[in-house]
Amino acid sequence: MESTTEFWKGHVAAVLQEGITVTAYAKRHGLSLASLYYWRQKLKASDQLAAPTPMEVGKFVAVRIADAAPASGACTLVLPSGLRLEMSALPAPGWLAALEQSHSGAR
Repeated sequence: MESTTEFWKGHVAAVLQEGITVTAYAKRHGLSLASLYYWRQKLKASDQLAAPTPMEVGKFVAVRIADAAPASGACTLVLPSGLRLEMSALPAPGWLAALEQSHSGAR
C-alpha cells in the first residue's frame, strides 16, 4: 500500500510534469488545494521533490495548421511525452503530421 508521502509526492510531481496550475490539477483529481500546496512545500523543504528536467518543463512549440476541414467525431490524442489533446473533431491528417513533426523537433 502506498504511503501518504508517496501519494502526495506523485501528485506534486504530476503537477510539475503536466505544467498546469495547482488549482486545475487539484480540481481535476478531486484533491484539497490546501493539502496539495502543503505537501508541495513540505516535499520541497525536505528535498524529496526532484526539480523537473528541461524536458519536463513545458515549452511552446510553433505549429502551422493548414486550412483543412477536420473530419467529424471526437478525438483524444496522447503524445509520447504524455501530452493529451482532446478535440471535438478529428483533425486532418496533414495537421497530425505537422504536430508530430513539430513535437519531434522539441525533444
